[in-house]
Amino acid sequence: MSENLFDEKIQQLREKQISEIVIEQSEFSVFREAWKKQEDRTKIVGEAGLNGKIIYRFAE
Repeated sequence: MSENLFDEKIQQLREKQISEIVIEQSEFSVFREAWKKQEDRTKIVGEAGLNGKIIYRFAE
């Protein structure tokens, strides 16, 4: 099984290498699969944007 493209992005977010992940509506289901595997997923908070975009940030 191939690695989800968002696994690395979530790790970068957790390590503060990036400040946010912007998800397009078409990418949501792929992102959600990576997000569901995270033990600390309640700290990865999404904020709805315009046109179906969601901005995820890591909340300490």
